[in-house]
Amino acid sequence: MRNDWLTTAILGLLFAAGGAQAQEIYPPKPIRLVVPFPAGGQTDIVARSLMQKIGEAFKQTVVVDNRPGAGGTIGAEIGVKAPGDGYTLIMISTSYTSNAALYKLAYHPMNDIVPITYIGEIANLVTVHPSGPARNIKELVAYAKANPGKINYGSGGTGSGNHLAAEFFSQMTGAKFTHVPYKGATSAVNDLIGGNIQLIFGGLPGLIPHVKANRVRGLAVTSIKRSNSVPDIPTVAETVPGYEAVSWASIIGPRGVPRDVVTRWNREMDRILQQPDIKQRMAVIGLEPVGGPPERLRALLVRDLAKWRKVVKTADIKLGG
Repeated sequence: MRNDWLTTAILGLLFAAGGAQAQEIYPPKPIRLVVPFPAGGQTDIVARSLMQKIGEAFKQTVVVDNRPGAGGTIGAEIGVKAPGDGYTLIMISTSYTSNAALYKLAYHPMNDIVPITYIGEIANLVTVHPSGPARNIKELVAYAKANPGKINYGSGGTGSGNHLAAEFFSQMTGAKFTHVPYKGATSAVNDLIGGNIQLIFGGLPGLIPHVKANRVRGLAVTSIKRSNSVPDIPTVAETVPGYEAVSWASIIGPRGVPRDVVTRWNREMDRILQQPDIKQRMAVIGLEPVGGPPERLRALLVRDLAKWRKVVKTADIKLGG
């Protein structure tokens, strides 16, 4: 009788150990990556390119779940409120931080999430019509100060990334412009080419062909370092120290994602971002890989949350205005 009890106890321990070991093997089931933007957009392209590689590394399916709406807040909320088990993560962009200043959110942008990896960034290009008076940032600021409000700048809409980038520039330099919101940045670029507006802080990849064709004039990129795509164009920060306004892509998870899951995702993403075919795909859309530990992304989120709250408050930006 004693031997039967002992045998049962030992088997129980072995099964328990085996079960614990099985639970540690991540991921035994498909993973969902919520993308708060439409399929086919810039963030979606980044997500699908990287998730194919992650799926191969994990030997598991990663489903890209597009949940667009309200500037990205709908998808972000869905992802943030999911269980923190590592099977739902969220691809976010710069709007994640600016939305905290523009919307009343149903989640806390820092306390309710776990930073995982900083994927990369895309610079904007400060671009003017060739007939304008400015050939560099210094001349643009001087003209705008001497002629407040005379320069009309376009954006993809109130609260959009290029709107906030221009407002941030205005607040740092004292240059006064007039905002002309469009239903999408493409329309603003077309009006810049046509001479109907004089300035845009637009996405670098889409503007490079127009700069090369002399349809517009690129004055400076908005990243801290010069872009590999246009190394001869200076940064805004070379004239306005501390200025930076880029579009970035990152991955976060809901609060509670286990540390070992975060570590594995971060390690795999860093490895994938260095692969030549991924670098080539990202270069097509102008994204320069960054990577780094989760703490790097946490610092970025804290910085940008404070930055855009200040910009929005100072400019008194209201959605619909």
